[in-house]
Amino acid sequence: MHQTKPLGEGLADILSNRWGGRSRPGNLGELAFPGVRVGIRHGLKAHGGVMIEKMFFGRTGHRSTRIIFGAAALGGMTQGRADAVLETLLEFGVNHLDTAAMYGDSELRLAPWLQEKRESFFVASKTLERSASGALESIRRSLERLSVSSIDLIQLHNLTDEAGWQEAMGPGGALEGCRRARDEGWVRYIGVTGHGTWAPAMHLRSLDHFSFDSVLAPYNFMMMQNETYRTDFERLVERCRKSGVALQTIKSIARRRWRDQDDSRKFSWYEPLRDEGAIRRAVRYVLSEEGLFLNSSSDATLLRATLEAAGQSYDATESEDLQSALRADQEELDLEPLFVRGVSDSI
Repeated sequence: MHQTKPLGEGLADILSNRWGGRSRPGNLGELAFPGVRVGIRHGLKAHGGVMIEKMFFGRTGHRSTRIIFGAAALGGMTQGRADAVLETLLEFGVNHLDTAAMYGDSELRLAPWLQEKRESFFVASKTLERSASGALESIRRSLERLSVSSIDLIQLHNLTDEAGWQEAMGPGGALEGCRRARDEGWVRYIGVTGHGTWAPAMHLRSLDHFSFDSVLAPYNFMMMQNETYRTDFERLVERCRKSGVALQTIKSIARRRWRDQDDSRKFSWYEPLRDEGAIRRAVRYVLSEEGLFLNSSSDATLLRATLEAAGQSYDATESEDLQSALRADQEELDLEPLFVRGVSDSI
């Protein structure tokens, strides 16, 4: 069982920039790593024949399932409902959780689970803070809420605007705080995430500035119809492959933004796909690209359909048929890109 280490005087030291010279634990990235293009199909959890592929999460040395659980789904749930959702992860063998300080009660809902199963999961969280002290306080709070002694991955969340990027990357910025938390043993790896059309380009800039272990950006058929976005994303893919950086994707099963006249129950800020065939094709679109991880939707009612789709085998020779099917979905389901530069480029 993991317990949060005492943070009293230690936290005061950290927040006042007085470090005790302790070094972080050995980096698993120092182990032999064959590259992010390699898929691992051994040691997988079967569900009625369904297998979720595992792959090295960048250079961390951890073999993560290619479906990463987007724990934003737990933010507004009771503990009982959250426990049922988490049981589904065990059913399919999902071993990577992605939460955030700003995801409501998500971290609190994960805490009882992690008390017993911490060693079974790679745990990632995020911070929106842009200062070193703010980031450190955010990480400390996440450790307390998760009831763990360390987080595997801390991510600078939605770092796509110029002012925020300059503050976070500059002296006294959030990156400095994350590096100090890593040195202290609070976190093991550092990543960066982004929403909107600028995310891939800004991640490339971030990777030029610091050796981040992971990035996260939107990726689906509709987003990739924009030439500028597609070019930036493809450049990011190539950079991540060459550098051993894990590339996570979000919004895989997005249909479009909610329309005013739509009175459906809303479990995510955008309208997701609900047709099972369309979900299968959307998931296949992501996973057919080597090296990409798919972070599941905040709408937990679609988790099982996503996992079942991910467990199906894919034939690369069928890519042309998939493109045709996705174009048909675009017409029949009135799909739209979630982000359009200059029009709707934020949540």
